[in-house]
Amino acid sequence: MNKFLLFLMSCFLIFSSQAAIRLPSILANNMVLQQRSTTQLWGWSKAGEKIRITTSWDDKTVELLADGNAKWQISVQTPKAGGPYTIVFEGDNKIVLENVFIGEVWVCSGQSNMEWNYYNGVPSIKDEFSAVDKLNIKLFQVTKATSKTPQDNNEGNWMVCDSNTLKNFSAVAYYFGKILNKELNVPIGLISSNWGGTPAEVWTPAELVENNSILKDAAVQKKPASWWPIAPGYAYNAMIAPFTNFNIAGVIWYQGESNVETASSYTQLMDTMIASWRRAWHKSLPFYYVQIAPNRYSNHHVGALLREAQSKALATENTGMVVISDLVNDTLNIHPANKKDVGLRLANYALSETYGLSRGNYKSPMFKSFTVRKNQIVIDFDYAESSLIIKGNEGKEIFISGPDKVFYPATVALKGNQMIVSNQLVKNPVAVRYQFSNTGIGNIFSKEGLPLAPFRTDAWPLDTGKIR
Repeated sequence: MNKFLLFLMSCFLIFSSQAAIRLPSILANNMVLQQRSTTQLWGWSKAGEKIRITTSWDDKTVELLADGNAKWQISVQTPKAGGPYTIVFEGDNKIVLENVFIGEVWVCSGQSNMEWNYYNGVPSIKDEFSAVDKLNIKLFQVTKATSKTPQDNNEGNWMVCDSNTLKNFSAVAYYFGKILNKELNVPIGLISSNWGGTPAEVWTPAELVENNSILKDAAVQKKPASWWPIAPGYAYNAMIAPFTNFNIAGVIWYQGESNVETASSYTQLMDTMIASWRRAWHKSLPFYYVQIAPNRYSNHHVGALLREAQSKALATENTGMVVISDLVNDTLNIHPANKKDVGLRLANYALSETYGLSRGNYKSPMFKSFTVRKNQIVIDFDYAESSLIIKGNEGKEIFISGPDKVFYPATVALKGNQMIVSNQLVKNPVAVRYQFSNTGIGNIFSKEGLPLAPFRTDAWPLDTGKIR
């Protein structure tokens, strides 16, 4: 009889645990919900279970039934930024989420330069410890995982940003969120989903890569690695797909170093990946990304070509790119230590483009067009309305060529937002390149101090063989 009672009790406990309301990890204490938006609340329970949800910001209670797959989902309207609030879920069990805020939520994704934190060697983070608790920032760290198919949960967790939790969190994301919190004066939620070494293919749904011959050919060239996945879709499925029900304001992205050897496909890959994320979130998400820094890669020109591909990706609507070549002091280190200014530049982009706040000239000057005038080439730029400046006695990393495709160091004169380039050895110039190498660091800036983006006026084939 005792054994039979124990059996019944164990069955009851198993049934009860299966019937209990469960929430995805993204719906938890300390979370931030996107303000003034339609937000999804969802989870699992027993099939047909009646669930009551009460949100304290409006004291409304809604009821719904779990479907035959033991899942449930409902839309709620969030107010303007504020909190803390509670959300109560009641069915056969009860869950109370506390310290819930309404504000602005951003996904921060990419590879190791987005992942890099205090412990990885970002010493400036230490300066934040004394005052970080005065900020209203919440951090969600996505657990590294892979999957062949899209998942509906990831065992990440929300944390209050303090001197302890900040140490393990993306420095770029934190500095980005800090500026937004101060300038917008609203709670900020940062979802950090990144994995060092990953090529962009793993963050793109696999079918979109495999059904495109150009992207597929590039993907199969990726070499197996011991520390990160290379299979298309594997990080997207486990580290992005679980959160696409969760409304967000936009995305910041820092990635590209692991795609330098297939740079020719990267523009199309970025366009494909961004479009897939926007479809998943059902909105044209702002997507602001970082151009990779100068670095001593093992093949000629591959870094320059990847940066060129990133510049071309700006043709995708509602995107922005920050240039960081001036933030590098060691081209042998693929992880520049200055993450503070990277976050600041991304934040200025978001404040200007997403939130409509005036941040002055927040875009780096970009090549627009050129004209040949006798033995000179005159170049015009976008986003240089207040003029260009040279930091130093003469321009660096600028080269000019004639029809023979032999490039010589150029003499540079600046006139407003125009660059006049020449070399006495080039009588009939046809092309100019600026900072168009793996490691070149130029010294031409906008008057506001933003570096001129690398460019070339030609489209000649380049040597991408191994550097001997």
